[in-house]
Amino acid sequence: MQTTLVQSNSKPNSVDQLRFNLKVDLDDDRPIYLCGNFNDWELKNDKFLLRKIKEQEYELLWPQSVKVPNQIEYKYLKGGWESVELDRYGNKIENRRINQPKGEICDFVTRWRTDGLAFKKEYLPILDVIRDDYEIPQMGKHRRICALLPYNYDKSDTSYPVLYMNDGQNLFDDSAPFGNWAVDQKLAILAEYGYKDLIVITIDHGEKDRATEYSPFFNWRWGKGDGNSYLNFVTQTLKPYIDSHYRTLPDRLNTGIGGSSMGGLISLYSVLNYPDIFGKLMVFSPSLWITPKIFLKAISSDHNYPTDVYLYGGGAESATMLSHVDKLKNTLKNHPEIVVRTSIDPDGQHNEFKWGQEFPHAVEWLYFKK
Repeated sequence: MQTTLVQSNSKPNSVDQLRFNLKVDLDDDRPIYLCGNFNDWELKNDKFLLRKIKEQEYELLWPQSVKVPNQIEYKYLKGGWESVELDRYGNKIENRRINQPKGEICDFVTRWRTDGLAFKKEYLPILDVIRDDYEIPQMGKHRRICALLPYNYDKSDTSYPVLYMNDGQNLFDDSAPFGNWAVDQKLAILAEYGYKDLIVITIDHGEKDRATEYSPFFNWRWGKGDGNSYLNFVTQTLKPYIDSHYRTLPDRLNTGIGGSSMGGLISLYSVLNYPDIFGKLMVFSPSLWITPKIFLKAISSDHNYPTDVYLYGGGAESATMLSHVDKLKNTLKNHPEIVVRTSIDPDGQHNEFKWGQEFPHAVEWLYFKK
């Protein structure tokens, strides 16, 4: 969200001087309204209908019959709430606020809901359930494995980079108990922008055994971790299968792994243990408190491969999350070949909603940055 207040020298709250200028990235024929605390959030109020002045630019002169509040709180809508403004990645944005409004207010909207959706269905990735009971011989277990293929996969002969993601149940299933990342929807939005060249492989977690499977070291609560066995499966069994059954770019610079919480911890460990396989890492809110040994592993690792790391943490997750994230960032930077991009949300909580909001930022940086 971008709001700029261009002040004038006239007295505050002068209706003659208050003007809204709006520029948009995506334009269509739907009318745009201003809605806020000044009109009790009334929808489709013609007094606050913006006038199109040229392609992708609109304006509203404040109606003289309406008093200007000392603080304006507002949003732009193309009709009702099913057509409200969004950020670039389809995420909900906070209400805009201006104190002592006067002069010209310049805003920018990158995206709108359409029929209640933040994405276009035609860009949704193709969901291919590889198996509901894919065998994990290293652990004597079975697991659902899915592939999210680019929407035009069947109409092209392109080979694609790959992102392996942990906690598959939490990525796109509407029935997930704690919500989901909406990875499929975020990929559709990225594809609409032209970022369509990516295959995402999702690996379901082990339910009650999740923490043990994602723990690379001994832990007093769960005992000996199965993290090494799990990563042997990903690198020695699953990746060869994926590379032989799909059009992938199998080299390390086109292969990434990612996850959140414990899934972020095992993703970090995978890059430290298999730098010759993974060249990209997406690690959100990692459970670093569980195993401080991970820092020693990061320091001692003989890592001399070019690697991109996207590291995210939220300020409302735990008392130690941001300090651990900062420590990890500085530890990884001891390796000159590792490039770390850190994203901190001061209000970010430890949940799927926040990780889903961050996901397209990470994908764009890891796979599509210039």
